[in-house]
Amino acid sequence: MDITTLRETHPDHWMKAAAIRTLAMDAVQAAKSGHPGMPMGMADVATVLFQNHLKFDANHPDWADRDRFILSAGHGSMLIYALLYLTGYKDMTLDQIKNFRQLGAITAGHPEYGHVTGVETTTGPLGQGLSNAVGFAMAEEALRGQHGAKIVDHYTYAIAGDGCLMEGISHEAIGLAGMQKLSKLIVLWDNNSISIDGAVSLSDITDQHGRFAAAGWHVLACDGHDPADIDRALTEAKKSDRPVLIDCKTIIGFGSPAKQGTSGAHGSPLGDTEIATTKDIYGWPHAPFEVPSDVLDAWRAIGARGAEARTAWETRFSALSGAKQAEFTRRLTGEAPKKLAATIRAFKKQVTESAPKVATRKSSEMALEVINPIMPETIGGSADLTGSNNTKTADLGIFNPENRKGRYVHYGIREHGMGAAMNGLWLHGGIRPYGGTFMCFTDYARGAMRLSALMQLPVVYVMTHDSIGLGEDGPTHQPVEHLAISRATPNTWVFRPADTVETAEAWELALTTNSTPSVLALSRQNLPLVRLEHTNKNLTAQGAYVLREATGKRQAILMATGSEVEIALAARDLLEASGIGTRVVSMPCWELFEAQPETYRRRVLPAGPVRVAVEAGVRFGWDQWLFGERGRRDKGDFVGMPHFGASGPAPELYEKFGITAQAVADKVRALL
Repeated sequence: MDITTLRETHPDHWMKAAAIRTLAMDAVQAAKSGHPGMPMGMADVATVLFQNHLKFDANHPDWADRDRFILSAGHGSMLIYALLYLTGYKDMTLDQIKNFRQLGAITAGHPEYGHVTGVETTTGPLGQGLSNAVGFAMAEEALRGQHGAKIVDHYTYAIAGDGCLMEGISHEAIGLAGMQKLSKLIVLWDNNSISIDGAVSLSDITDQHGRFAAAGWHVLACDGHDPADIDRALTEAKKSDRPVLIDCKTIIGFGSPAKQGTSGAHGSPLGDTEIATTKDIYGWPHAPFEVPSDVLDAWRAIGARGAEARTAWETRFSALSGAKQAEFTRRLTGEAPKKLAATIRAFKKQVTESAPKVATRKSSEMALEVINPIMPETIGGSADLTGSNNTKTADLGIFNPENRKGRYVHYGIREHGMGAAMNGLWLHGGIRPYGGTFMCFTDYARGAMRLSALMQLPVVYVMTHDSIGLGEDGPTHQPVEHLAISRATPNTWVFRPADTVETAEAWELALTTNSTPSVLALSRQNLPLVRLEHTNKNLTAQGAYVLREATGKRQAILMATGSEVEIALAARDLLEASGIGTRVVSMPCWELFEAQPETYRRRVLPAGPVRVAVEAGVRFGWDQWLFGERGRRDKGDFVGMPHFGASGPAPELYEKFGITAQAVADKVRALL
């Protein structure tokens, strides 16, 4: 529908949508950077969605049963910022709009979770929001299955652009959503046929309708500038028993005579002259950032429209028993059950007594067997490696369209989609997700893992087969650089436990934080118990600790993680036998050790003794502990992997690459 017809046929709608468009133009112009075209193109769709369909209350933005709105095309951030301001979210003031993209403002260049009330997830890396939305919809299905539709019954809406649909992660996400029949998921495709380089046809000819239909979605289409047609499509979408794609045919930069329908409207200010001309076309004779009171009042009424539904929900919620209310609230806040600590302590005591020699991936499964029954909020899964990752316990049941009470997800070979869906599961509230694959395939999940860290989401990545110890699968599957990559990511706890006790302690920490994702790097090969005496204290929480002390004068400190702690202990025996007093320090989590007081770190790593670190990965990062923390460059060395691995039995690989107790002992003697 053209602007003249739209203004004449739907004048009230037009003015509300024009408020979004003009705020976007003005904010981008004031910032001298940004993306005006997408908000201008999708303003009609967003207006109809918020006015007629989205269930929300701007005065109670954290209402548990609100619909979730996700702007996957995060570069068009002024769309959501304008909507939040117009509908009356308290922290989205006009001053924040005027300070768009400025340091200290909540109106960042791309929407950031935790900075802005009403922004459900951080978007900007294309395809992530769409994939998060799948996790949101899965969480809604799971919680509705557990708590009933009177308490949980809402939709997830996502606006995605052409770029979102080109990203590979979108294919993983739509396949998962279609298989799961997520009927409360509605994706609005901003089909404007433009990318940064120009027409989408320069790089893509995909039949998106056929693609989504083939993945099990219901596909609809509408004129993205006809409010009646948009409303028709949204109404029909909510009747579907499958996820829905609505193809909204739009014009980027709608109304800009020089730039609409071109890449020139995508990622730069329109310019004062073009803005003035466009506002004349809109019939908008107002100063920059000015919204007439009647238009603002109409938008504020939309923001208050959901109050009645929210009040009705609160009445239903208050009718639940006190225990059910408390449990629902506990899960939404992310608080771990009080019995978790005692459960972990009892498990550690039992393990210390039985001293199992198992791979730490099996240790993880053993820990989950006592954790999952007392934490109904956990939803586990694996990227088609359930039997290898040991992520499924007997009590979970499979989450699928036939069993929404199931708590285990078969993600398929979709590592990136799994990570992004887990981010959505946590962001929704009420769910603690964990998922597994091989450590080497953190490469495939990296984008989602980085956003877990950036958004401070305590998602747990169970990464097994963590070294050359996986053996015959060879260097394609042997992670040598992946520990370093994970450790280099800010706000990430990387746990590499040495035995079942450290594994259980790592799980306790991962499940009790609300702000840090965890990577559990777990072995394929069996490892002996190295924590031989039970202690209630969680030693892994200190990041590193003295596992064995030197007898006599301390001349050497051996530092190790995971499967190489066993090697360090054997090297200590060799050194002690020749009169060299040797301390062994287990370092299951560098990040937690770095956060300890300097006095504690000095006790663990005092000045004086020579230091040798041993880990079946690259050296990168170890110099911090070898030469920092009172160490000396001429008094430290490393035993590990200088390059990629090889195919062969694990014991032979350790010998080939010199990761042995004898090699460690020789390094110590050379330094002495």
